[in-house]
Amino acid sequence: MDKQDILELLEAVRSGRASVTQGVERLRHLPYEDLGFAKIDHHRGLRQGFAEVIYGKGKTPAQVVAILRGMLRPRTTNNILITRADAKLFRAVRRIRRDAKFHALSGAITIRRNRKVGGQGAILILAAGTSDIPVAEEAAVTAEIMGNRVESVYDVGVAGLHRLLRHREQIAAARVIICVAGMEGALPSVVAGLTAAPVIAVPTSVGYGASFGGVTALLAMLNSCASNVCVVNIDNGFGAGYAASAMNRR
Repeated sequence: MDKQDILELLEAVRSGRASVTQGVERLRHLPYEDLGFAKIDHHRGLRQGFAEVIYGKGKTPAQVVAILRGMLRPRTTNNILITRADAKLFRAVRRIRRDAKFHALSGAITIRRNRKVGGQGAILILAAGTSDIPVAEEAAVTAEIMGNRVESVYDVGVAGLHRLLRHREQIAAARVIICVAGMEGALPSVVAGLTAAPVIAVPTSVGYGASFGGVTALLAMLNSCASNVCVVNIDNGFGAGYAASAMNRR
């Protein structure tokens, strides 16, 4: 439930379209609902602008479905995002929501209940290599379901700098940029030198032995000489998309 949902509920009660009892019923599970194995934060959208996100990995399909039912029970218009899911989990979700969509590349599941666009500009997502696309897609799905206009450009790593420079106009126009790269993680530093926008760097676990599962790219990004670079955790496309959305709203 977000601010708009609260305003609409109060207006419905004031105008008589909803009774006080109905209003109380809709607010009954706020601020959170205890399922025993999980506590659903129904106030997340009101506090932070987007409903609680379900992290699918490590949860059983039955647990995810129970959490999802709890999130769907209040009649809100919040979009729903489930990350790190697989086809088995999607089948369980689709049994209760036929409109659920599985984004196979990123492993995300979305349920769209509104098409509000709240961002101030475009979020541009750049992936250094094709192997980085799954993490970039997680960032893209996250930012898009949160109501942002998202543009994606893939395979523009520093090994072929001319491929990146072809997109300089997009880079200049973007309000927030997400750079996803493995190997030596150089892409965010190059991009940040071309723009005044904040650049969110996402190291990936792509690379050979001395990449240490993304640690090399992480350390390179943390040590970037560009001042407008901030860094999220290895393979954390979701965190990058969420942070970019928060930046784009303000």
